[in-house]
Amino acid sequence: MEQEDFTDLEEKSGTSYESLEVENLDENKLDENKIDEESIINQNENKSEFNQIEKKKLKINKAEILQFLKFLAFSLSAGVIQLLSFELLYNWTNALPWWPSYLISILLSVIWNFTFNRKFTFKSANNVPISMTLALCFYVMFIPVSVFGGDALETSGWNGTLVTILMMVINFILEFFWDKFIVFNDKIVASILKVFKFKKINSIDQQKPTENKEQDNQTNGVDEKSEIVEGVEEKIKE
Repeated sequence: MEQEDFTDLEEKSGTSYESLEVENLDENKLDENKIDEESIINQNENKSEFNQIEKKKLKINKAEILQFLKFLAFSLSAGVIQLLSFELLYNWTNALPWWPSYLISILLSVIWNFTFNRKFTFKSANNVPISMTLALCFYVMFIPVSVFGGDALETSGWNGTLVTILMMVINFILEFFWDKFIVFNDKIVASILKVFKFKKINSIDQQKPTENKEQDNQTNGVDEKSEIVEGVEEKIKE
């Protein structure tokens, strides 16, 4: 009976049961092919995103290496200036004792290092004024400590040139870590910028009430003047 029913359906519809099965198989294959194509497209997109991220990482790493090389070059050149100026004042001419000779020499090296780092090294920083201010803070802290500490070592019997070289090495190491983790740290610079922006917003909000009061006073003054003028005109008319 079932076979007769199928044959009747096939005769009425004009299609065979086997052809329907073939069509269903073809549709399933098409669906599978679409799924495969979508998965391939997604994989390619993920690969492209991953490649872009890797390229950005490589660019950041190259920028950091170049930044360090610039810092190293300017620090070494500043060290040469400091050592030559110190030797000129302390040993070659005997013009000054240790601490004034060291202070003048380190100030010359700071001016040199600060100027060239501002033009070249710190250009890669997100905010040049904040980066340079943070770099200047290091010198403000280090110079007094190194002057008093080095002078104590020199008066206790240490060789003056050796003390100066020791202070230069300490300066280089501390300044490198200060620049790496403070000056070139995007999070710290961003937090400082947020603080300054918050203060600016508060100052603007504080200025607005005073400006509104001044405007109110001006409008009140204008109203009072207009009332006085109107009164005078009425009296004249009378």
